[in-house]
Amino acid sequence: MTSTASDKRSDKSKSSTGKAVDTYLIRRLYFFLAPYKWHLIFALAMTLSVAFLGPLRPYLTQIAVDDYIANRDVVGLGRIMLLFLGILLLETILLIGNTYLMRWIGQGALFRLRNAVFEKIQNLHVQFFDKNPIGRLITRSTSDIEALNELLSTGVVNIIGDLFRIVFIIGFMLSMSWELSLVSLSVLPILVYATFWFKARVRVAFLNVRDQIARLHSFVQEHIGGMSIVQLYGREKREKEKFESINKDHADAHIRTIFYFALFWPAVEVIASLAMALVIWYGSAQALAGQVTFGVLLAFIQYVRQFFVPIRDLSEKFNTLQSALASSERIFGVLDTENEIPEPLEPIEPARMEGHTRFDNVSFRYNKDEHEVLRESNFEVKPGEVVAIVGATGAGKTTIINLLLRFYDVSTGKISIDGVDIRDMKQSTLRSYFGLVLQDNLLFAGTIMDNITLGNSNISRERVVEAAKLVQADRFITRLPGRYMHRITERGASLSMGQRQLICFVRALVYDPTILILDEATSNVDSETEYLVSRALDTMMKGRTTIVIAHRLSTIQHADKILVMHKGRIRETGTHRELVTRTDGIYRRLYELQYRDQLKPAPR
Repeated sequence: MTSTASDKRSDKSKSSTGKAVDTYLIRRLYFFLAPYKWHLIFALAMTLSVAFLGPLRPYLTQIAVDDYIANRDVVGLGRIMLLFLGILLLETILLIGNTYLMRWIGQGALFRLRNAVFEKIQNLHVQFFDKNPIGRLITRSTSDIEALNELLSTGVVNIIGDLFRIVFIIGFMLSMSWELSLVSLSVLPILVYATFWFKARVRVAFLNVRDQIARLHSFVQEHIGGMSIVQLYGREKREKEKFESINKDHADAHIRTIFYFALFWPAVEVIASLAMALVIWYGSAQALAGQVTFGVLLAFIQYVRQFFVPIRDLSEKFNTLQSALASSERIFGVLDTENEIPEPLEPIEPARMEGHTRFDNVSFRYNKDEHEVLRESNFEVKPGEVVAIVGATGAGKTTIINLLLRFYDVSTGKISIDGVDIRDMKQSTLRSYFGLVLQDNLLFAGTIMDNITLGNSNISRERVVEAAKLVQADRFITRLPGRYMHRITERGASLSMGQRQLICFVRALVYDPTILILDEATSNVDSETEYLVSRALDTMMKGRTTIVIAHRLSTIQHADKILVMHKGRIRETGTHRELVTRTDGIYRRLYELQYRDQLKPAPR
C-alpha cells in the first residue's frame, strides 16, 4: 500500500472517530438538559413553526403577484397582505418566546453542569491536584463551561430549526418549478465540499484554542499567587516575556480559526451569488418564454436569498458547536476521572472511638516509577498517647499524615484505627476522627465564625468562644471590628500568620477530634504566642491521641514517644530523654544541630 493511500485511510479513520466522539459528547450533554425535556419539545415546536412561516412568505408573494396583481384584484391583494402581516406578527411572537425559553433552559443546564464539575473536583483524590495545575481546573470550571452557553441555550434547537427551514424552502421551490429548483441547487456540491473542508480544519483549531486558554489561565493564576517572589527577585521583565510568548500562542490559535472563517464565509457568499445569478439567468429566459410566471421567478429569487441565510447561520453555529465540543471534551475528562481512593463497598465503622492507631509494615511511593518515600514502617499510637515524628526534610513525616488521612493509599501494608483497616471505612467517617493543624493553614473569605465552624450548624457560638479562649485566640478576636463576625479576605491575608494559625487551632478544637494532628503547628507564631499556645495544647491533647510533627523542642520534648525518621524508615523510637542519651543516634545529632541552643541557660 502506498503512503498516500495509507494517509487517506488514516484520515477517514480520524474522521469517523471524530463523528463518534461528537455524537457521544452531545448525548452526554443532553443529560444536563434532560430535566427540561418538555420545555425543549415546546421550544422545538416553536422553532419548527418559525422555520415554516419564513419560507411561507415568498409563496404568498408568488400568489399576490400571479393571482391578484396580474389580475388587478385589489380586494384579494388586501387579504393576502393582511395574511402576510399576520404571519410576520406570529413569527415575531414565536421568536421572542423561543429565545427566552431556550436561554432559560440553557442557564438551567449550565447551573447543573457547574455543580457537577465542582462537586467532582471536591471529591477527587489529592494526587489528582498534584498532577493538574489549578489554573487548568479553574478553566474547566469557568470558561470551558461558559463556552457551552450558546450551544445549550440556542445551538442544538436552532440547528434543527435551520435544517428544517432548508427542507421547507426546497419543498416550496419544488412545488413551484422543479427545473428552477435544480438550477438553484446545482451549486450544492460546491457548498458541501467547502463545508466539509471547513469542518475538518476548524475542529482541530478549536481544540488548540481551548488548550491555549487553559495554559494562559494556569500561568496567570500561578504568577499572581507568587507575585511577591517575582517582585522580590526582580523577575518582572522575564515573566512578562514568558507571558507574551504564551499570549502569542493563544492569539495565534484564535487567528487560525479566524482564517478558516475568513475563507468559508466569503465562499458561501460567492456560492449564494452564483445561485442567484443562475436563477435570474435561467428563470428570466423561462419567464420570457412563458414557461414560468413572474411571481414564481420573484419567489425563487427570495427563496435563494433565504436558502443561504440558514447556511450562513449553520456555519456560525458550527463555530459554536466546535468550540463547545472542544470544551465539553475537557469538562467530561474531569468528570470521568476515577477517584483513586475508592470508597469500600461494605464500609465498617469501629465499635468504639478511642484513636488507637497502627501502621503495619507500611510502604508507599507517590508514583509507580519513583522510589519509595516510606518503607516498611511499623508503629503504634495508643489512645491518649502523644507521639512526635521528627526527621530531616524528605524523611517521610508528612507522608505518614497523608496516608493516615487517606489522601493517598498505601502501596503495601495496612493502617488501622481502633482495629479497623482505614480502607474499610467511609472516608467521611475516617476523617471525622481527626483534627488537623498545618504549618500553613487555609482560611476562606468570610467571617471568623464561618472559618471556625465551616458552616456546621451543630457548633454553637458559645462553644467557639470557649475554644478560642482556651487557645488564647479570643484575645485578638475581641479586638477586631465585629469580633467573631469580622470578615477576613481570601486566605486570611488581612490577619497575621500567628492569628491565622490560632484560628485554625480553634477550628480543630471545636470539632472535638479523637485524634489530633499538629504538623509544624506552632512554627508561624511568635515566642510569646507559642508559649500561650503550648499551654493550651496541653489541654487540647489531654485524653486525645495526638501526633506531632515538629522541629521545635517545646512541642515534642514531653511526648510519650518520639519516632525518628530517616530516608523513609523509622530508625529510632523512644522518649526525648532516652533518645538524647544515645551519643551516636540520629535524634542526638538533630538535637545537637537544632535544639541545644534552646536549652542553654540565658547569659547573666
